[in-house]
Amino acid sequence: NKRVGNRIMSKRIHVRVEHVQPSRCREDYLARRVSNDAARAAAKKSGEPAPVNKRIAAQPRPGYMLTNVKLETITAIPYDIIKG
Repeated sequence: NKRVGNRIMSKRIHVRVEHVQPSRCREDYLARRVSNDAARAAAKKSGEPAPVNKRIAAQPRPGYMLTNVKLETITAIPYDIIKG
């Protein structure tokens, strides 16, 4: 929606039918739901407690040590004003 003067108009988009494609944003959710339901059913059948099916956010990458690195000290070049 967009405010035009004192009213709010809904925006419109003009696209040919050939260029429209269905959204794929739910595919991952639906696949995850099917696998979670299967895991829950298997746990219930075996008598175990229901598994925790929460997604885990991307974790930080593991750290590493650099080897065979030569350190170089960098200093600023003094700025001399040339008097002429």
